Amino acid sequence: MKYVILIADDEAEIRDLLRLYLENSGYDVLEAADGLEALEVLEKEHVDLAVLDVMMPRMNGLHVLKKIRETSNIPVLVFSAKDADSDKILGLNLGADDYLTKPFNPLEAVARIQSNIRRFYSLGGHDGKRESETANLKVRDLTLDTESCVLYREKEPIELSSVEYRIMYMFMEHPGKVFTKGQIFQAGWNEEYMDDDNNVMVCISKLRAKLSNDGSKYIKTVRGLGYRLEK
Repeated sequence: MKYVILIADDEAEIRDLLRLYLENSGYDVLEAADGLEALEVLEKEHVDLAVLDVMMPRMNGLHVLKKIRETSNIPVLVFSAKDADSDKILGLNLGADDYLTKPFNPLEAVARIQSNIRRFYSLGGHDGKRESETANLKVRDLTLDTESCVLYREKEPIELSSVEYRIMYMFMEHPGKVFTKGQIFQAGWNEEYMDDDNNVMVCISKLRAKLSNDGSKYIKTVRGLGYRLEK
């Protein structure tokens, strides 16, 4: 099976370059030149991962990301010419799974796409799920459906990004266990931890908000150590 990648960028040169590298790596590629066209493609076609440029005409990439997260938790990688931390944090806070600043190395972009595809679809995606992970995980009133990648609080569905899903999977496999920020980062982003506390804190804050109005009802902060999911 070939995975389908959507490239949404108003620069044709970037779309052509990524298409070349991705098709050489065995992927099928769809293209969009602006945000509204990207949404039209997503409505009509099956897409396994979306690459979104932040600065696109008609609708920018962050608005497209918000629309995607209303109905889907497919991996999303955001490109932007901006390198400010605030832009990166905003993208991640809206549900992006990865972020690259322009100009970028196309080999790195393909590697990040491959990494997100592998991580997401090996943890409950449609054709990539592992047989050993098809059982649901349950902690208190939370149930993590490992086939649909949806978290339920009682019967209420809670949509998760792929990073949030991987972190909740780790927490719910080991309720009560304290995980350091480094362990959480490596589980969520599958990258070496480089004192990137901000991404972890933003992700934990988002998870808490999705789980309850009481931010620490489920995920507790253990001062000086990290975080744990309450049993």
